[in-house]
Amino acid sequence: MLSKLEKAQAKWGGASQVIDAWLDARKQLLIAYCELAGLPPYDSDERSLPPPSQITQFCQQLVDYASTGHFEIYEQIVSECANDGDTLPGEKLLPQITETTDTALAFNDKYAELNEDLELGSFDKDLSQLGQEMEARFAIEDELLDHLYQHSQQSEAAE
Repeated sequence: MLSKLEKAQAKWGGASQVIDAWLDARKQLLIAYCELAGLPPYDSDERSLPPPSQITQFCQQLVDYASTGHFEIYEQIVSECANDGDTLPGEKLLPQITETTDTALAFNDKYAELNEDLELGSFDKDLSQLGQEMEARFAIEDELLDHLYQHSQQSEAAE
């Protein structure tokens, strides 16, 4: 996921401050995910739950990232494309992103405030599923950004 992010930053980085900040937030979320999951380079020899504060912080980053996308980025992209009669992002891509948001919110609801009866197996399974949903979401977001990029290139060429 991090290598795909680097490609996205190389392709769209510098296009706007909003997109740069959004891609940076994605990077921070991915780093937090890797730390939480014990993925390289954050390997952990122990098979135990991460500290509750780390899980809570990750959940906050996750919700912040999802909110920024929905309330700042996506609508801006969709409306910019729709001004020229292009409704593809709104019709096709946003419903797909919403599905991944539901998974993120469910994870947050379950783990933002930990209780004592939480089991490692359940956490690992949910974190793994969340990782798959995050990867799918990032691919859809990249498609959305690419669509905006191509749209802006066509608009510039028409002028």
